[in-house]
Amino acid sequence: MTQQFRDGKRTSRRLASNNDGPSLQSRIIVGLLRLLPIKKRMASAAVVQEQVRRLALWPASYGPTGLGRGVEVTRKDVAGWPVYHTAPSAHHDVSKIVVFLHGGGYINEIVRAHWRIVGMLTREAGVRCVVPIYPLAPHATARDVVPAMGELLRRFVEDAGPAKITVVGNSAGAALGLAATQWLRDHGYRQPHGLVLISPGGDFSIGRPQQVAIAERDPINDIPGAREAGRLYAGDLDVTHPYVSPLNGDFRRLPPMIVFSGTLDLFYPDCIDLAAKARAAGVSVELHLEQDQPHNYAGMPTPEGREARAIILRAVA
Repeated sequence: MTQQFRDGKRTSRRLASNNDGPSLQSRIIVGLLRLLPIKKRMASAAVVQEQVRRLALWPASYGPTGLGRGVEVTRKDVAGWPVYHTAPSAHHDVSKIVVFLHGGGYINEIVRAHWRIVGMLTREAGVRCVVPIYPLAPHATARDVVPAMGELLRRFVEDAGPAKITVVGNSAGAALGLAATQWLRDHGYRQPHGLVLISPGGDFSIGRPQQVAIAERDPINDIPGAREAGRLYAGDLDVTHPYVSPLNGDFRRLPPMIVFSGTLDLFYPDCIDLAAKARAAGVSVELHLEQDQPHNYAGMPTPEGREARAIILRAVA
């Protein structure tokens, strides 16, 4: 199902859906996800805290891996953050730039799956990608990370001049991108040309009654661990603060948005409300809500994922 809200006028339309439900590949992947210990990592606050302790002792690598052929990469640190720049080896369009913000619940580093998306965008859209490696909770919290990301976006937008800049974020990175554009607006700076939000977590209080039922079906996320990750990232802020939960922020004068979510995702009700708030504020928004798709389905090797990536490629190119 795709819901479209443009220019503040609600013009929603339901696209023809497959009566057979999700694709076979999607059903297989969801089944495999249920067999893997992924969800156990979010089963309790204690499990998340132990994971954070391990990562503090043995930090994960954040260097590019899995970009694939035909992609050049350089590193240019900005304000103490590692920032990677990619470009197609053969030819790239200097008038189009993607700022990619990785997911990981604010406690996990960028991983190979994220770099594969960066490689795909670089190679297939022929654009330059900028990948900031932002610091993680609990050592860095929303009070510092959101303004720093906003300042980084300000620099990118100003340095790009007339070039088109699209912010693409997944999961926590999508929420960070939304919060950073709210910060830009609040400080009177120019916005990027668009936001692509893949499975954003809009409200880390996770207080909706229906989310209990959704969590039982979600093969990736669970409420106790997601709440703890949000608490660690919030630091001394309330978890409902817009820096942490940008669904609670002001949506006026934000850039056009494309939002992807699936009904197996704990955060999909946030995405519905996010699109409605953007529309009410006069922001152009497309909501792609897919039946029986999990968190971050847009990056998965399924027909649904490939369709989502095709939409993203068109948006950035």
